[in-house]
Amino acid sequence: MLDLLETHKHFVMQHLRPGCTAVDFTMGNGHDTLFLSRAVGKEGKVYAFDIQQAALDSTAALLQKAGAPNNYTLIKDSHHKVKDYVKEPIRVGMFNLGYLPGGDKSITTMHETTLPAIEAGVELLARDGCLLIAVYPGHEEGGVEGRLIEERLAKYNRSRILTAKFMLVNSPASPFFFLVEKG
Repeated sequence: MLDLLETHKHFVMQHLRPGCTAVDFTMGNGHDTLFLSRAVGKEGKVYAFDIQQAALDSTAALLQKAGAPNNYTLIKDSHHKVKDYVKEPIRVGMFNLGYLPGGDKSITTMHETTLPAIEAGVELLARDGCLLIAVYPGHEEGGVEGRLIEERLAKYNRSRILTAKFMLVNSPASPFFFLVEKG
């Protein structure tokens, strides 16, 4: 059966190169940060964002335990402020929207900051770069985020920015993702 997590990593790997810069816009427990750190290697850079100290602590512990290259910067700030920290073009940006797994479910990503973060991510994308945006519609804000993201992505000029949506058609409450590629 189709595994959406493996599918989205397949798309991301088409764009990652050793030595490039990547952003984990929603650090969570650090699994995407670790994936990106290993993919870009010791010459690359990874910036990871979260507003919760628990996410930074969990991610730092995971990266240390896994022996990740020392190529990452963990930032306790909102993902919509990415351009305050990242000045170079990025090859890949990953969003895993929703709440911190195992954390306080009342603290979720919000469309008010997610949409500007996505726009900033598109602006920072290098040629042949991509953003991957995983949406979890099983909670109220997740459904709102998914609808608003789709509306926003539909407005990009296809000759410059290609956007696609991947979902399980016969499981509408399941997570889905958007892929944004810059030509």
